[in-house]
Amino acid sequence: MALDNYFPAQIRALPEFKGRFEAFKLEAKNCDVLFASYPAGTKIEAHQHDSENIGVLTRGELLLTMDGETQRIVAGDWYHVPANKEHAAEFTAETAEIEFWFKN
Repeated sequence: MALDNYFPAQIRALPEFKGRFEAFKLEAKNCDVLFASYPAGTKIEAHQHDSENIGVLTRGELLLTMDGETQRIVAGDWYHVPANKEHAAEFTAETAEIEFWFKN
């Protein structure tokens, strides 16, 4: 993990998310909550998913690209990715976030 001890022990005890990045996953009715961390320089290629994603950065920086526009999101900022919207991400610094994946 990029931020091994960043999240409290109770969160680190959650099941690991299996995907493009490292995270701990809390499953809830109609929503998964991911506690994710990314090493500086991490890039996630353009993709889409059927969940509506809302997240908040707790550390670092995210460059989020949708519709040809890139937003700079920093610690304390919230972002929104609509369901089925193609988007890409780049983490320029060591970053942590809490992301909510709302199921349709």
